[in-house]
Amino acid sequence: MESSDTMTYDVVGAGFGPANLSLAVALQERREGGTPRPTAAFFERKPQLGWHRGMLLPGAKMQISFLKDLVTFRNPASPFSFVSYLHAMGRLPQFVNNQDFFATRQEFHDYLEWAEAKLAHQVTYGAEITQIRPPASGRRGEAIEHLEVEVRGDSLPGGTRVLTAHNIVISTGLVPRMPAGVQRDERVWHSSEFLDRFTAWNPGELNRVAVVGAGQSAAEVVRYLHDALPDASITAILPPYGYALADNTPFANRVFDPSAVDDYYYGSERSRDVIWQHHRNTNYSVVDDEVIKGLHERVYGDEVAGRNRIEFLNLSRVCGVKRAADETRVTVMSVATEETRELDVDVLVCATGYDPMNPAPILGELDSLCLRDARGRYRVERDYRIATAPELRCGIYLQGGTEHTHGLTSSLLSNLAVRSGEIVASLLDRRK
Repeated sequence: MESSDTMTYDVVGAGFGPANLSLAVALQERREGGTPRPTAAFFERKPQLGWHRGMLLPGAKMQISFLKDLVTFRNPASPFSFVSYLHAMGRLPQFVNNQDFFATRQEFHDYLEWAEAKLAHQVTYGAEITQIRPPASGRRGEAIEHLEVEVRGDSLPGGTRVLTAHNIVISTGLVPRMPAGVQRDERVWHSSEFLDRFTAWNPGELNRVAVVGAGQSAAEVVRYLHDALPDASITAILPPYGYALADNTPFANRVFDPSAVDDYYYGSERSRDVIWQHHRNTNYSVVDDEVIKGLHERVYGDEVAGRNRIEFLNLSRVCGVKRAADETRVTVMSVATEETRELDVDVLVCATGYDPMNPAPILGELDSLCLRDARGRYRVERDYRIATAPELRCGIYLQGGTEHTHGLTSSLLSNLAVRSGEIVASLLDRRK
């Protein structure tokens, strides 16, 4: 049975990962001349907050400074900062004594959960926004001043709820990408689910494991498997010749500065292409120096001991997977020779990256009112709002899927705090 909420929210959020969590904090902290704080509700299909839980490997480090948290670049004095979290946990002196700008991934996830606990009343878990539509009472061609939001989930009374909202913020997260023609199952995993899948197995049953990919996740999984499965053989399938080093040097990292978003957004097509050409190696298909060195030390140690436990198939790609009972046969093609070989493995792990989120399914009929560029991509304003037809006066904001307009930071944590502040400022300005 469908239940309706009589309140009209200033903003309803689809998804509640770090991006919309940061937005919720920015809304919580924003007061404008004594006016009421914007009303908000968020819906997340997962049962709890989760950020790459499948890759919370022991000792794995963040690739960004702890200062690039939910709030600091927007409000350094915020009680929601990572430093405030450390102080609350009684670990601030010990963290400082580490003399390290990079927290472990596990600790950063714990920080996200700590911040989320203060705002849990705004979030409904186990519930997914399935459709956003104009009000049923509206007439065709009339101005659309608010939207109806349909939410479904087992956690809702009757399984369905309908809300009205002036603005929508979509942040449903990245979509795991698999090699062409390869489907996930109990023996073919994407790295996003790695730990959940791995811990469900008896390690003694994993004797042959293959990992495809050449980025940070792929290298971390190979390293982890080497340590966790001392008797197993591991095959690393690398599209390039070897793992490439991430450029995290100071000048290159300026591409993630808040000001770099303006440089990209207002730049020419040529300047945007140059940024991607020269700075893609700050994040995509690259690996941190510490991970590369640690993995190479393990490989070298095996050679010294006369045990070659990791086989590297470079310049190679997976072109097919066949499943027969407990057997998984992986067909690998060499890009260099175009020859193929078959591997029989217990498990194949695909650390093959992600595709950006696609808002079209939940936008439904509203998608036709969203403007697109010549290449069919959403036209997105500087405030992360989709450009729409004049009759749609509500804001549809994207947190993700805006790399073509806002640059490299669109799917990363680096600009989270500033972006959330810009979206809240836009919401308040449009409310006036």
